[in-house]
Amino acid sequence: MLIAVFDIGGTSIKYGVVDEAGSILMDDSFPSQAHLGGEAIIKNVIAKSRELQHEWNLDGIAISSAGQIDNQEGVVVHATGNIPGYTGVQIKKTIQDATGLNVTAENDVNCTALGEYWKGAAMGAEDFLCVTIGTGIGGAIFTDGKLSTGSRFSAGEIGHINLYPGGKACTCGDSGCLEQYASSSALQEMIFETLGYKMELKEFFDRLRAGDEKCTWLYNRWIDDLTTGLKSIVHILNPELIVIGGGISAQGDFLLNPIKKSLSSKIMPNHAASLDIRIAQHANQANLLGAAKHFIDCGGGE
Repeated sequence: MLIAVFDIGGTSIKYGVVDEAGSILMDDSFPSQAHLGGEAIIKNVIAKSRELQHEWNLDGIAISSAGQIDNQEGVVVHATGNIPGYTGVQIKKTIQDATGLNVTAENDVNCTALGEYWKGAAMGAEDFLCVTIGTGIGGAIFTDGKLSTGSRFSAGEIGHINLYPGGKACTCGDSGCLEQYASSSALQEMIFETLGYKMELKEFFDRLRAGDEKCTWLYNRWIDDLTTGLKSIVHILNPELIVIGGGISAQGDFLLNPIKKSLSSKIMPNHAASLDIRIAQHANQANLLGAAKHFIDCGGGE
């Protein structure tokens, strides 16, 4: 079985071909041009799918996408303004009608969790939380070895835990949400507010490793906000594992160890004793793997 896989984000669309054993046979990406809207994005996915159909003997197409996704009907239940006009788009039907192939669609963070469960850091874990830290903060919940999507395919929105009531305005329409203080973009904003100038996170982490006092203070404050949010989730779900993904996870132990130390000091002893925290193994490819796993679990999209 060969599956064309796509990961739709606000900045880029990653794609590839995956077989039923979870081997990524090829992968690449192209700009999503999100400002053109959701329908335009799907047209671009269709165009790339047709190219792949000419090059590979495809059995289907699997989509990982930003937004809250009805993973049965393949419809965008809700999406923020990062992709205008995306809410209500029928991903599955539109691509299926255009290509003649079976299609599945699932939320991108859920796909990260599925990919890491299948071939990565969460292999063998039955109860775990996947947290992706990027422009926002996403979450996916595994319970008893199954992905939990909620009554309206919207479970896992941990980025919108209220951390500071009446705080910074959030894209969800509320204020004081966790992702406004503990996402990668929030860290960059903190750097600007404190130092008075913009700095790429690569430079920030270089200074951090060199022992810069202001950067260390900033980082510790950011970690504290992140783990205060995670504390609530750990106490509610009592997971055996938290998998940390997203772009900032490339910092490896430099991110992992402070999170472990800070979180363990905040949660109840029984929760701390049973909790492991790991960095996602497959980075951006986890979503491609997870989309393929969802396709396979759905019986080939039928």
